[in-house]
Amino acid sequence: MRCHSDHTCFIRRRSDGRCIMLLVYVDDIIITGDDVLGIAQAKLHLQKSFDVKDLGPLQYFLRIEVARSRRGISLSQRKYVLDLLQDTSMLGCQPASIPMDPNLKLSVELRELLPDPSVYQRLVGRLIYLTNTMPDLTFVVSVISQFMHAPRLAHMDAVYHILSYLKSCPGLGLFYASGNQSGLSCFIDADYAGCKTDRCSTTGFCTFYGNHLISWKSKKQAVVFRSSAEAEYRAMAQGTCELLWLQSILGELGFVQKGSSKLFCDNKSAIMLASDSVLHERSKHIEVDIHFIREKVRSGIINPIFVPSSEQTADVFTKSVGPSLL
Repeated sequence: MRCHSDHTCFIRRRSDGRCIMLLVYVDDIIITGDDVLGIAQAKLHLQKSFDVKDLGPLQYFLRIEVARSRRGISLSQRKYVLDLLQDTSMLGCQPASIPMDPNLKLSVELRELLPDPSVYQRLVGRLIYLTNTMPDLTFVVSVISQFMHAPRLAHMDAVYHILSYLKSCPGLGLFYASGNQSGLSCFIDADYAGCKTDRCSTTGFCTFYGNHLISWKSKKQAVVFRSSAEAEYRAMAQGTCELLWLQSILGELGFVQKGSSKLFCDNKSAIMLASDSVLHERSKHIEVDIHFIREKVRSGIINPIFVPSSEQTADVFTKSVGPSLL
């Protein structure tokens, strides 16, 4: 049966509760589950219909390295990083402690244009793929991606600084500890009017299943807001959509969510908008988002919770931070 939440995922569940999960990406397939006999039968069935090759236990998939131990599973792209550093002649560079200087503000007219923008575009494209296992690169890569059409020397310097940071931690990735996990939570944040070019805010969020980080995002908002509360509330709407999607796919995979999902926000005004029945003059143009979140709060699907800015995990997805916060 194909999942409704993710059309690349297929599930076969037996009457005794055992299941097989099959994930497809173009011509690459991952098969997993607790039905060992069923997995062997699925492989034989695929071999009858397609020319396939069994590569054994998952170790390398789409340039993502998978390592297992009794403690859990780790995901990294060490070989991909080293190849990138070698191709750019940055293996011998001086390592950097952070991906981007917090005081650096890039703009569309900073210094002269690059003579060949294709070099910049290829490098940024390779860095985008690294965000699959390195969430700390998500914000800085989203920033440099905004200048793909007309990159300048300052933008290329920022890319080289990211490569210097990769030199210091080529094997950095994600670790998922063994043991039971439960409960969805999402940290959301917005960098109010952070873009110096158009004064748009940046939305950042990261979601956890138990203690495991499972999704993250950094994206500039399309509308300029007049208050930080409205920018944070728009970020809350995007975090709510992510939680709804994750609840749906986890339910199809057999992980039933009990209780409300927690939505952590460091703006008390935005949290009040989620529960207050009064609409204010300055919030009318986000009225759809207001009613959307309030409906989910009333139905018990999400529970907005205030978190101090010092404990805001999503901060790293809205601005460049120092090494102590990475």
